[in-house]
Amino acid sequence: MEETRYNGPEMNWKKLFVLLLTAALILTLFLTRTCERDPVADMPAEEEVETAPRQFVYISPFDSLFRLYADSVCDWKMLAAIAYVESKFDTTARSYRGAQGLMQIMPSTYHHLLAKMGMADTLAQSVELDIRVAVKYIDDLGDLFYFINEKERINYILGSYNGGSNHIFDAMRIARKKGINRYNWNSLSPVLESLKDPEVYNDSVCQYGSFDATETLNYVKRVNRKYNEYKSKELLFQAVEKLADNNK
Repeated sequence: MEETRYNGPEMNWKKLFVLLLTAALILTLFLTRTCERDPVADMPAEEEVETAPRQFVYISPFDSLFRLYADSVCDWKMLAAIAYVESKFDTTARSYRGAQGLMQIMPSTYHHLLAKMGMADTLAQSVELDIRVAVKYIDDLGDLFYFINEKERINYILGSYNGGSNHIFDAMRIARKKGINRYNWNSLSPVLESLKDPEVYNDSVCQYGSFDATETLNYVKRVNRKYNEYKSKELLFQAVEKLADNNK
């Protein structure tokens, strides 16, 4: 067989060097283009969420649930304030009276409200359920005091959440009999304090007997104080965020 010979231009080391250099330049340009792509555009959605700037002031690990279930009766910062005063955000807290969980609701009340919400009573108690049940309880108390103006109503709700609505209504009946403004919490507070006195709780209009309102009155003050603290914290957070946006 006749030997086949290459008759084209001779490939010397200079031409080989030029070809290799050209290939290296092409590869460098390709890699540069690739590196210039926007890394955020290629970032997985979960990482985008993790690195996104915070939109809300941080109060507790349960803020997202408070915001999810808050409503017009009780905003999320008030729910957080109640949870702090009740349990200091301890989901395993249990009071000497038997109240338990983040929102410190009595088991009997808890199961009763679950039934009203159309939820199975066999559901294991969880943080989310605690908050949902607490919101339902607060809404029901709000319905009881629908005739109190919105600004004052939260005090009656908080007082009932802690001490029960029956004693609040007893104090309101006593206040009415004595000509005291029963629609103002500050006016009603001394009447509540007097429910531990025999001459008051033995009055025929007082239906639920003696009541020491010391804890309840203190509770309302503490929750309102914590709520105002959280509102101020949120306003400061918003101001800082706005300043940061303006400086971008």
